[in-house]
Amino acid sequence: MNLDLNKLQPYPFQKLAKLFGEVTANSTYKPISLHIGEPKHATPSFIKDALIEGLDGLSNYPTTQGSDALRMTIANWLANRYGIPVPDFKTQILPVNGSREALFSFAQAVVDRSKNNPAVICPNPFYQIYEGAAFLAGATPYFLNTIPHDNFALNFEQLSEAVWQRTQLVYVCSPGNPNGHVMPLSEWQTLFEMSDRYDFVIASDECYSEIYFGEDKPLGALQAAQQLGRSDYRNLVMFSSLSKRSNVPGMRSGFVAGDAKLMEKFALYRTYHGCAMNPAVQEASIAAWNDELHVVENRRLYTEKFTKVMAILSSVLPVSKPDASFYLWLRTPVADTLFAQLLHRDYNVSVLPGSFLARESHGVNPGENFIRLALVANFDETVEAAERIVKFCRETLVVS
Repeated sequence: MNLDLNKLQPYPFQKLAKLFGEVTANSTYKPISLHIGEPKHATPSFIKDALIEGLDGLSNYPTTQGSDALRMTIANWLANRYGIPVPDFKTQILPVNGSREALFSFAQAVVDRSKNNPAVICPNPFYQIYEGAAFLAGATPYFLNTIPHDNFALNFEQLSEAVWQRTQLVYVCSPGNPNGHVMPLSEWQTLFEMSDRYDFVIASDECYSEIYFGEDKPLGALQAAQQLGRSDYRNLVMFSSLSKRSNVPGMRSGFVAGDAKLMEKFALYRTYHGCAMNPAVQEASIAAWNDELHVVENRRLYTEKFTKVMAILSSVLPVSKPDASFYLWLRTPVADTLFAQLLHRDYNVSVLPGSFLARESHGVNPGENFIRLALVANFDETVEAAERIVKFCRETLVVS
């Protein structure tokens, strides 16, 4: 077996199941899950219809590159969404089976094992796929702690010159998971300058880009590159997905876009990887990327929940609205694991301890004493969960 598998830690939800297994949930309350970022809003019917209408495509083997129609649709969506020139759909776009598998496989294609101890940089807290991808690519992950004091920005000075010299890949997530931070242009400029200096590739995870509040659309990696005169997107790719945008997590549909040279090699890798997108899913994806009305409604639903939940929780916990995404990242008055466990035990609400989303780095675990709430349930359930959290803070925590 690949010995690098021994480096993988249990997934956060495995840790949570173990934590909850130590107590019995209060069965007088209906369970409400806010621990996992799985959209629960209804899938638009027109997407399901397109999926059904595309079933004839099951008689054909799909190509790794996907159909021209899908790639052109994605290219046009990128241009309209970010105000950039239409990318070349033949060389700068690849459909993928959700951003998760692509974020993992990209590291396998990018990391050069022949070089001494390659490094992969991740934000901390982070999406655990980044770490696993680094280990299985034969690299060592290093972490940049993102903390409230720095407004969750990447502080590049946390790592030594020696680490940067070995860095081959940097994962960033904007809007961030779990904090919702959107990287401003100045942060992108610094990252691009670092990429030029040390010749590393940037993988920008943007799967939450369409869950935002008001009219301020989150800045994207390709958009930032264009604004800074990097029209070739050198050493840059971005990852996007329909899962959150269109409430189709089970469809597994997304795309990668960016540097044509990187995309050529990644496409070669994927040809052998065997991950071509189902033809019916391609047809449904075209329908989804071509429609914005359902996305506007999706944002309205999240905004409604955030407004109500923040008003409820503000009486017991420090609450601030994220730049974007559907998470609340809340500081806890006790250890995050204890908070989550007792809340589950007494009120049957599940939230994710922040420490499960992070690693100890630079002497601290930046997720400790935080919890992540995914406001993905319907309005009534989400509000009820918030009300239970208030009771929990006022009763259980006071007694404890």
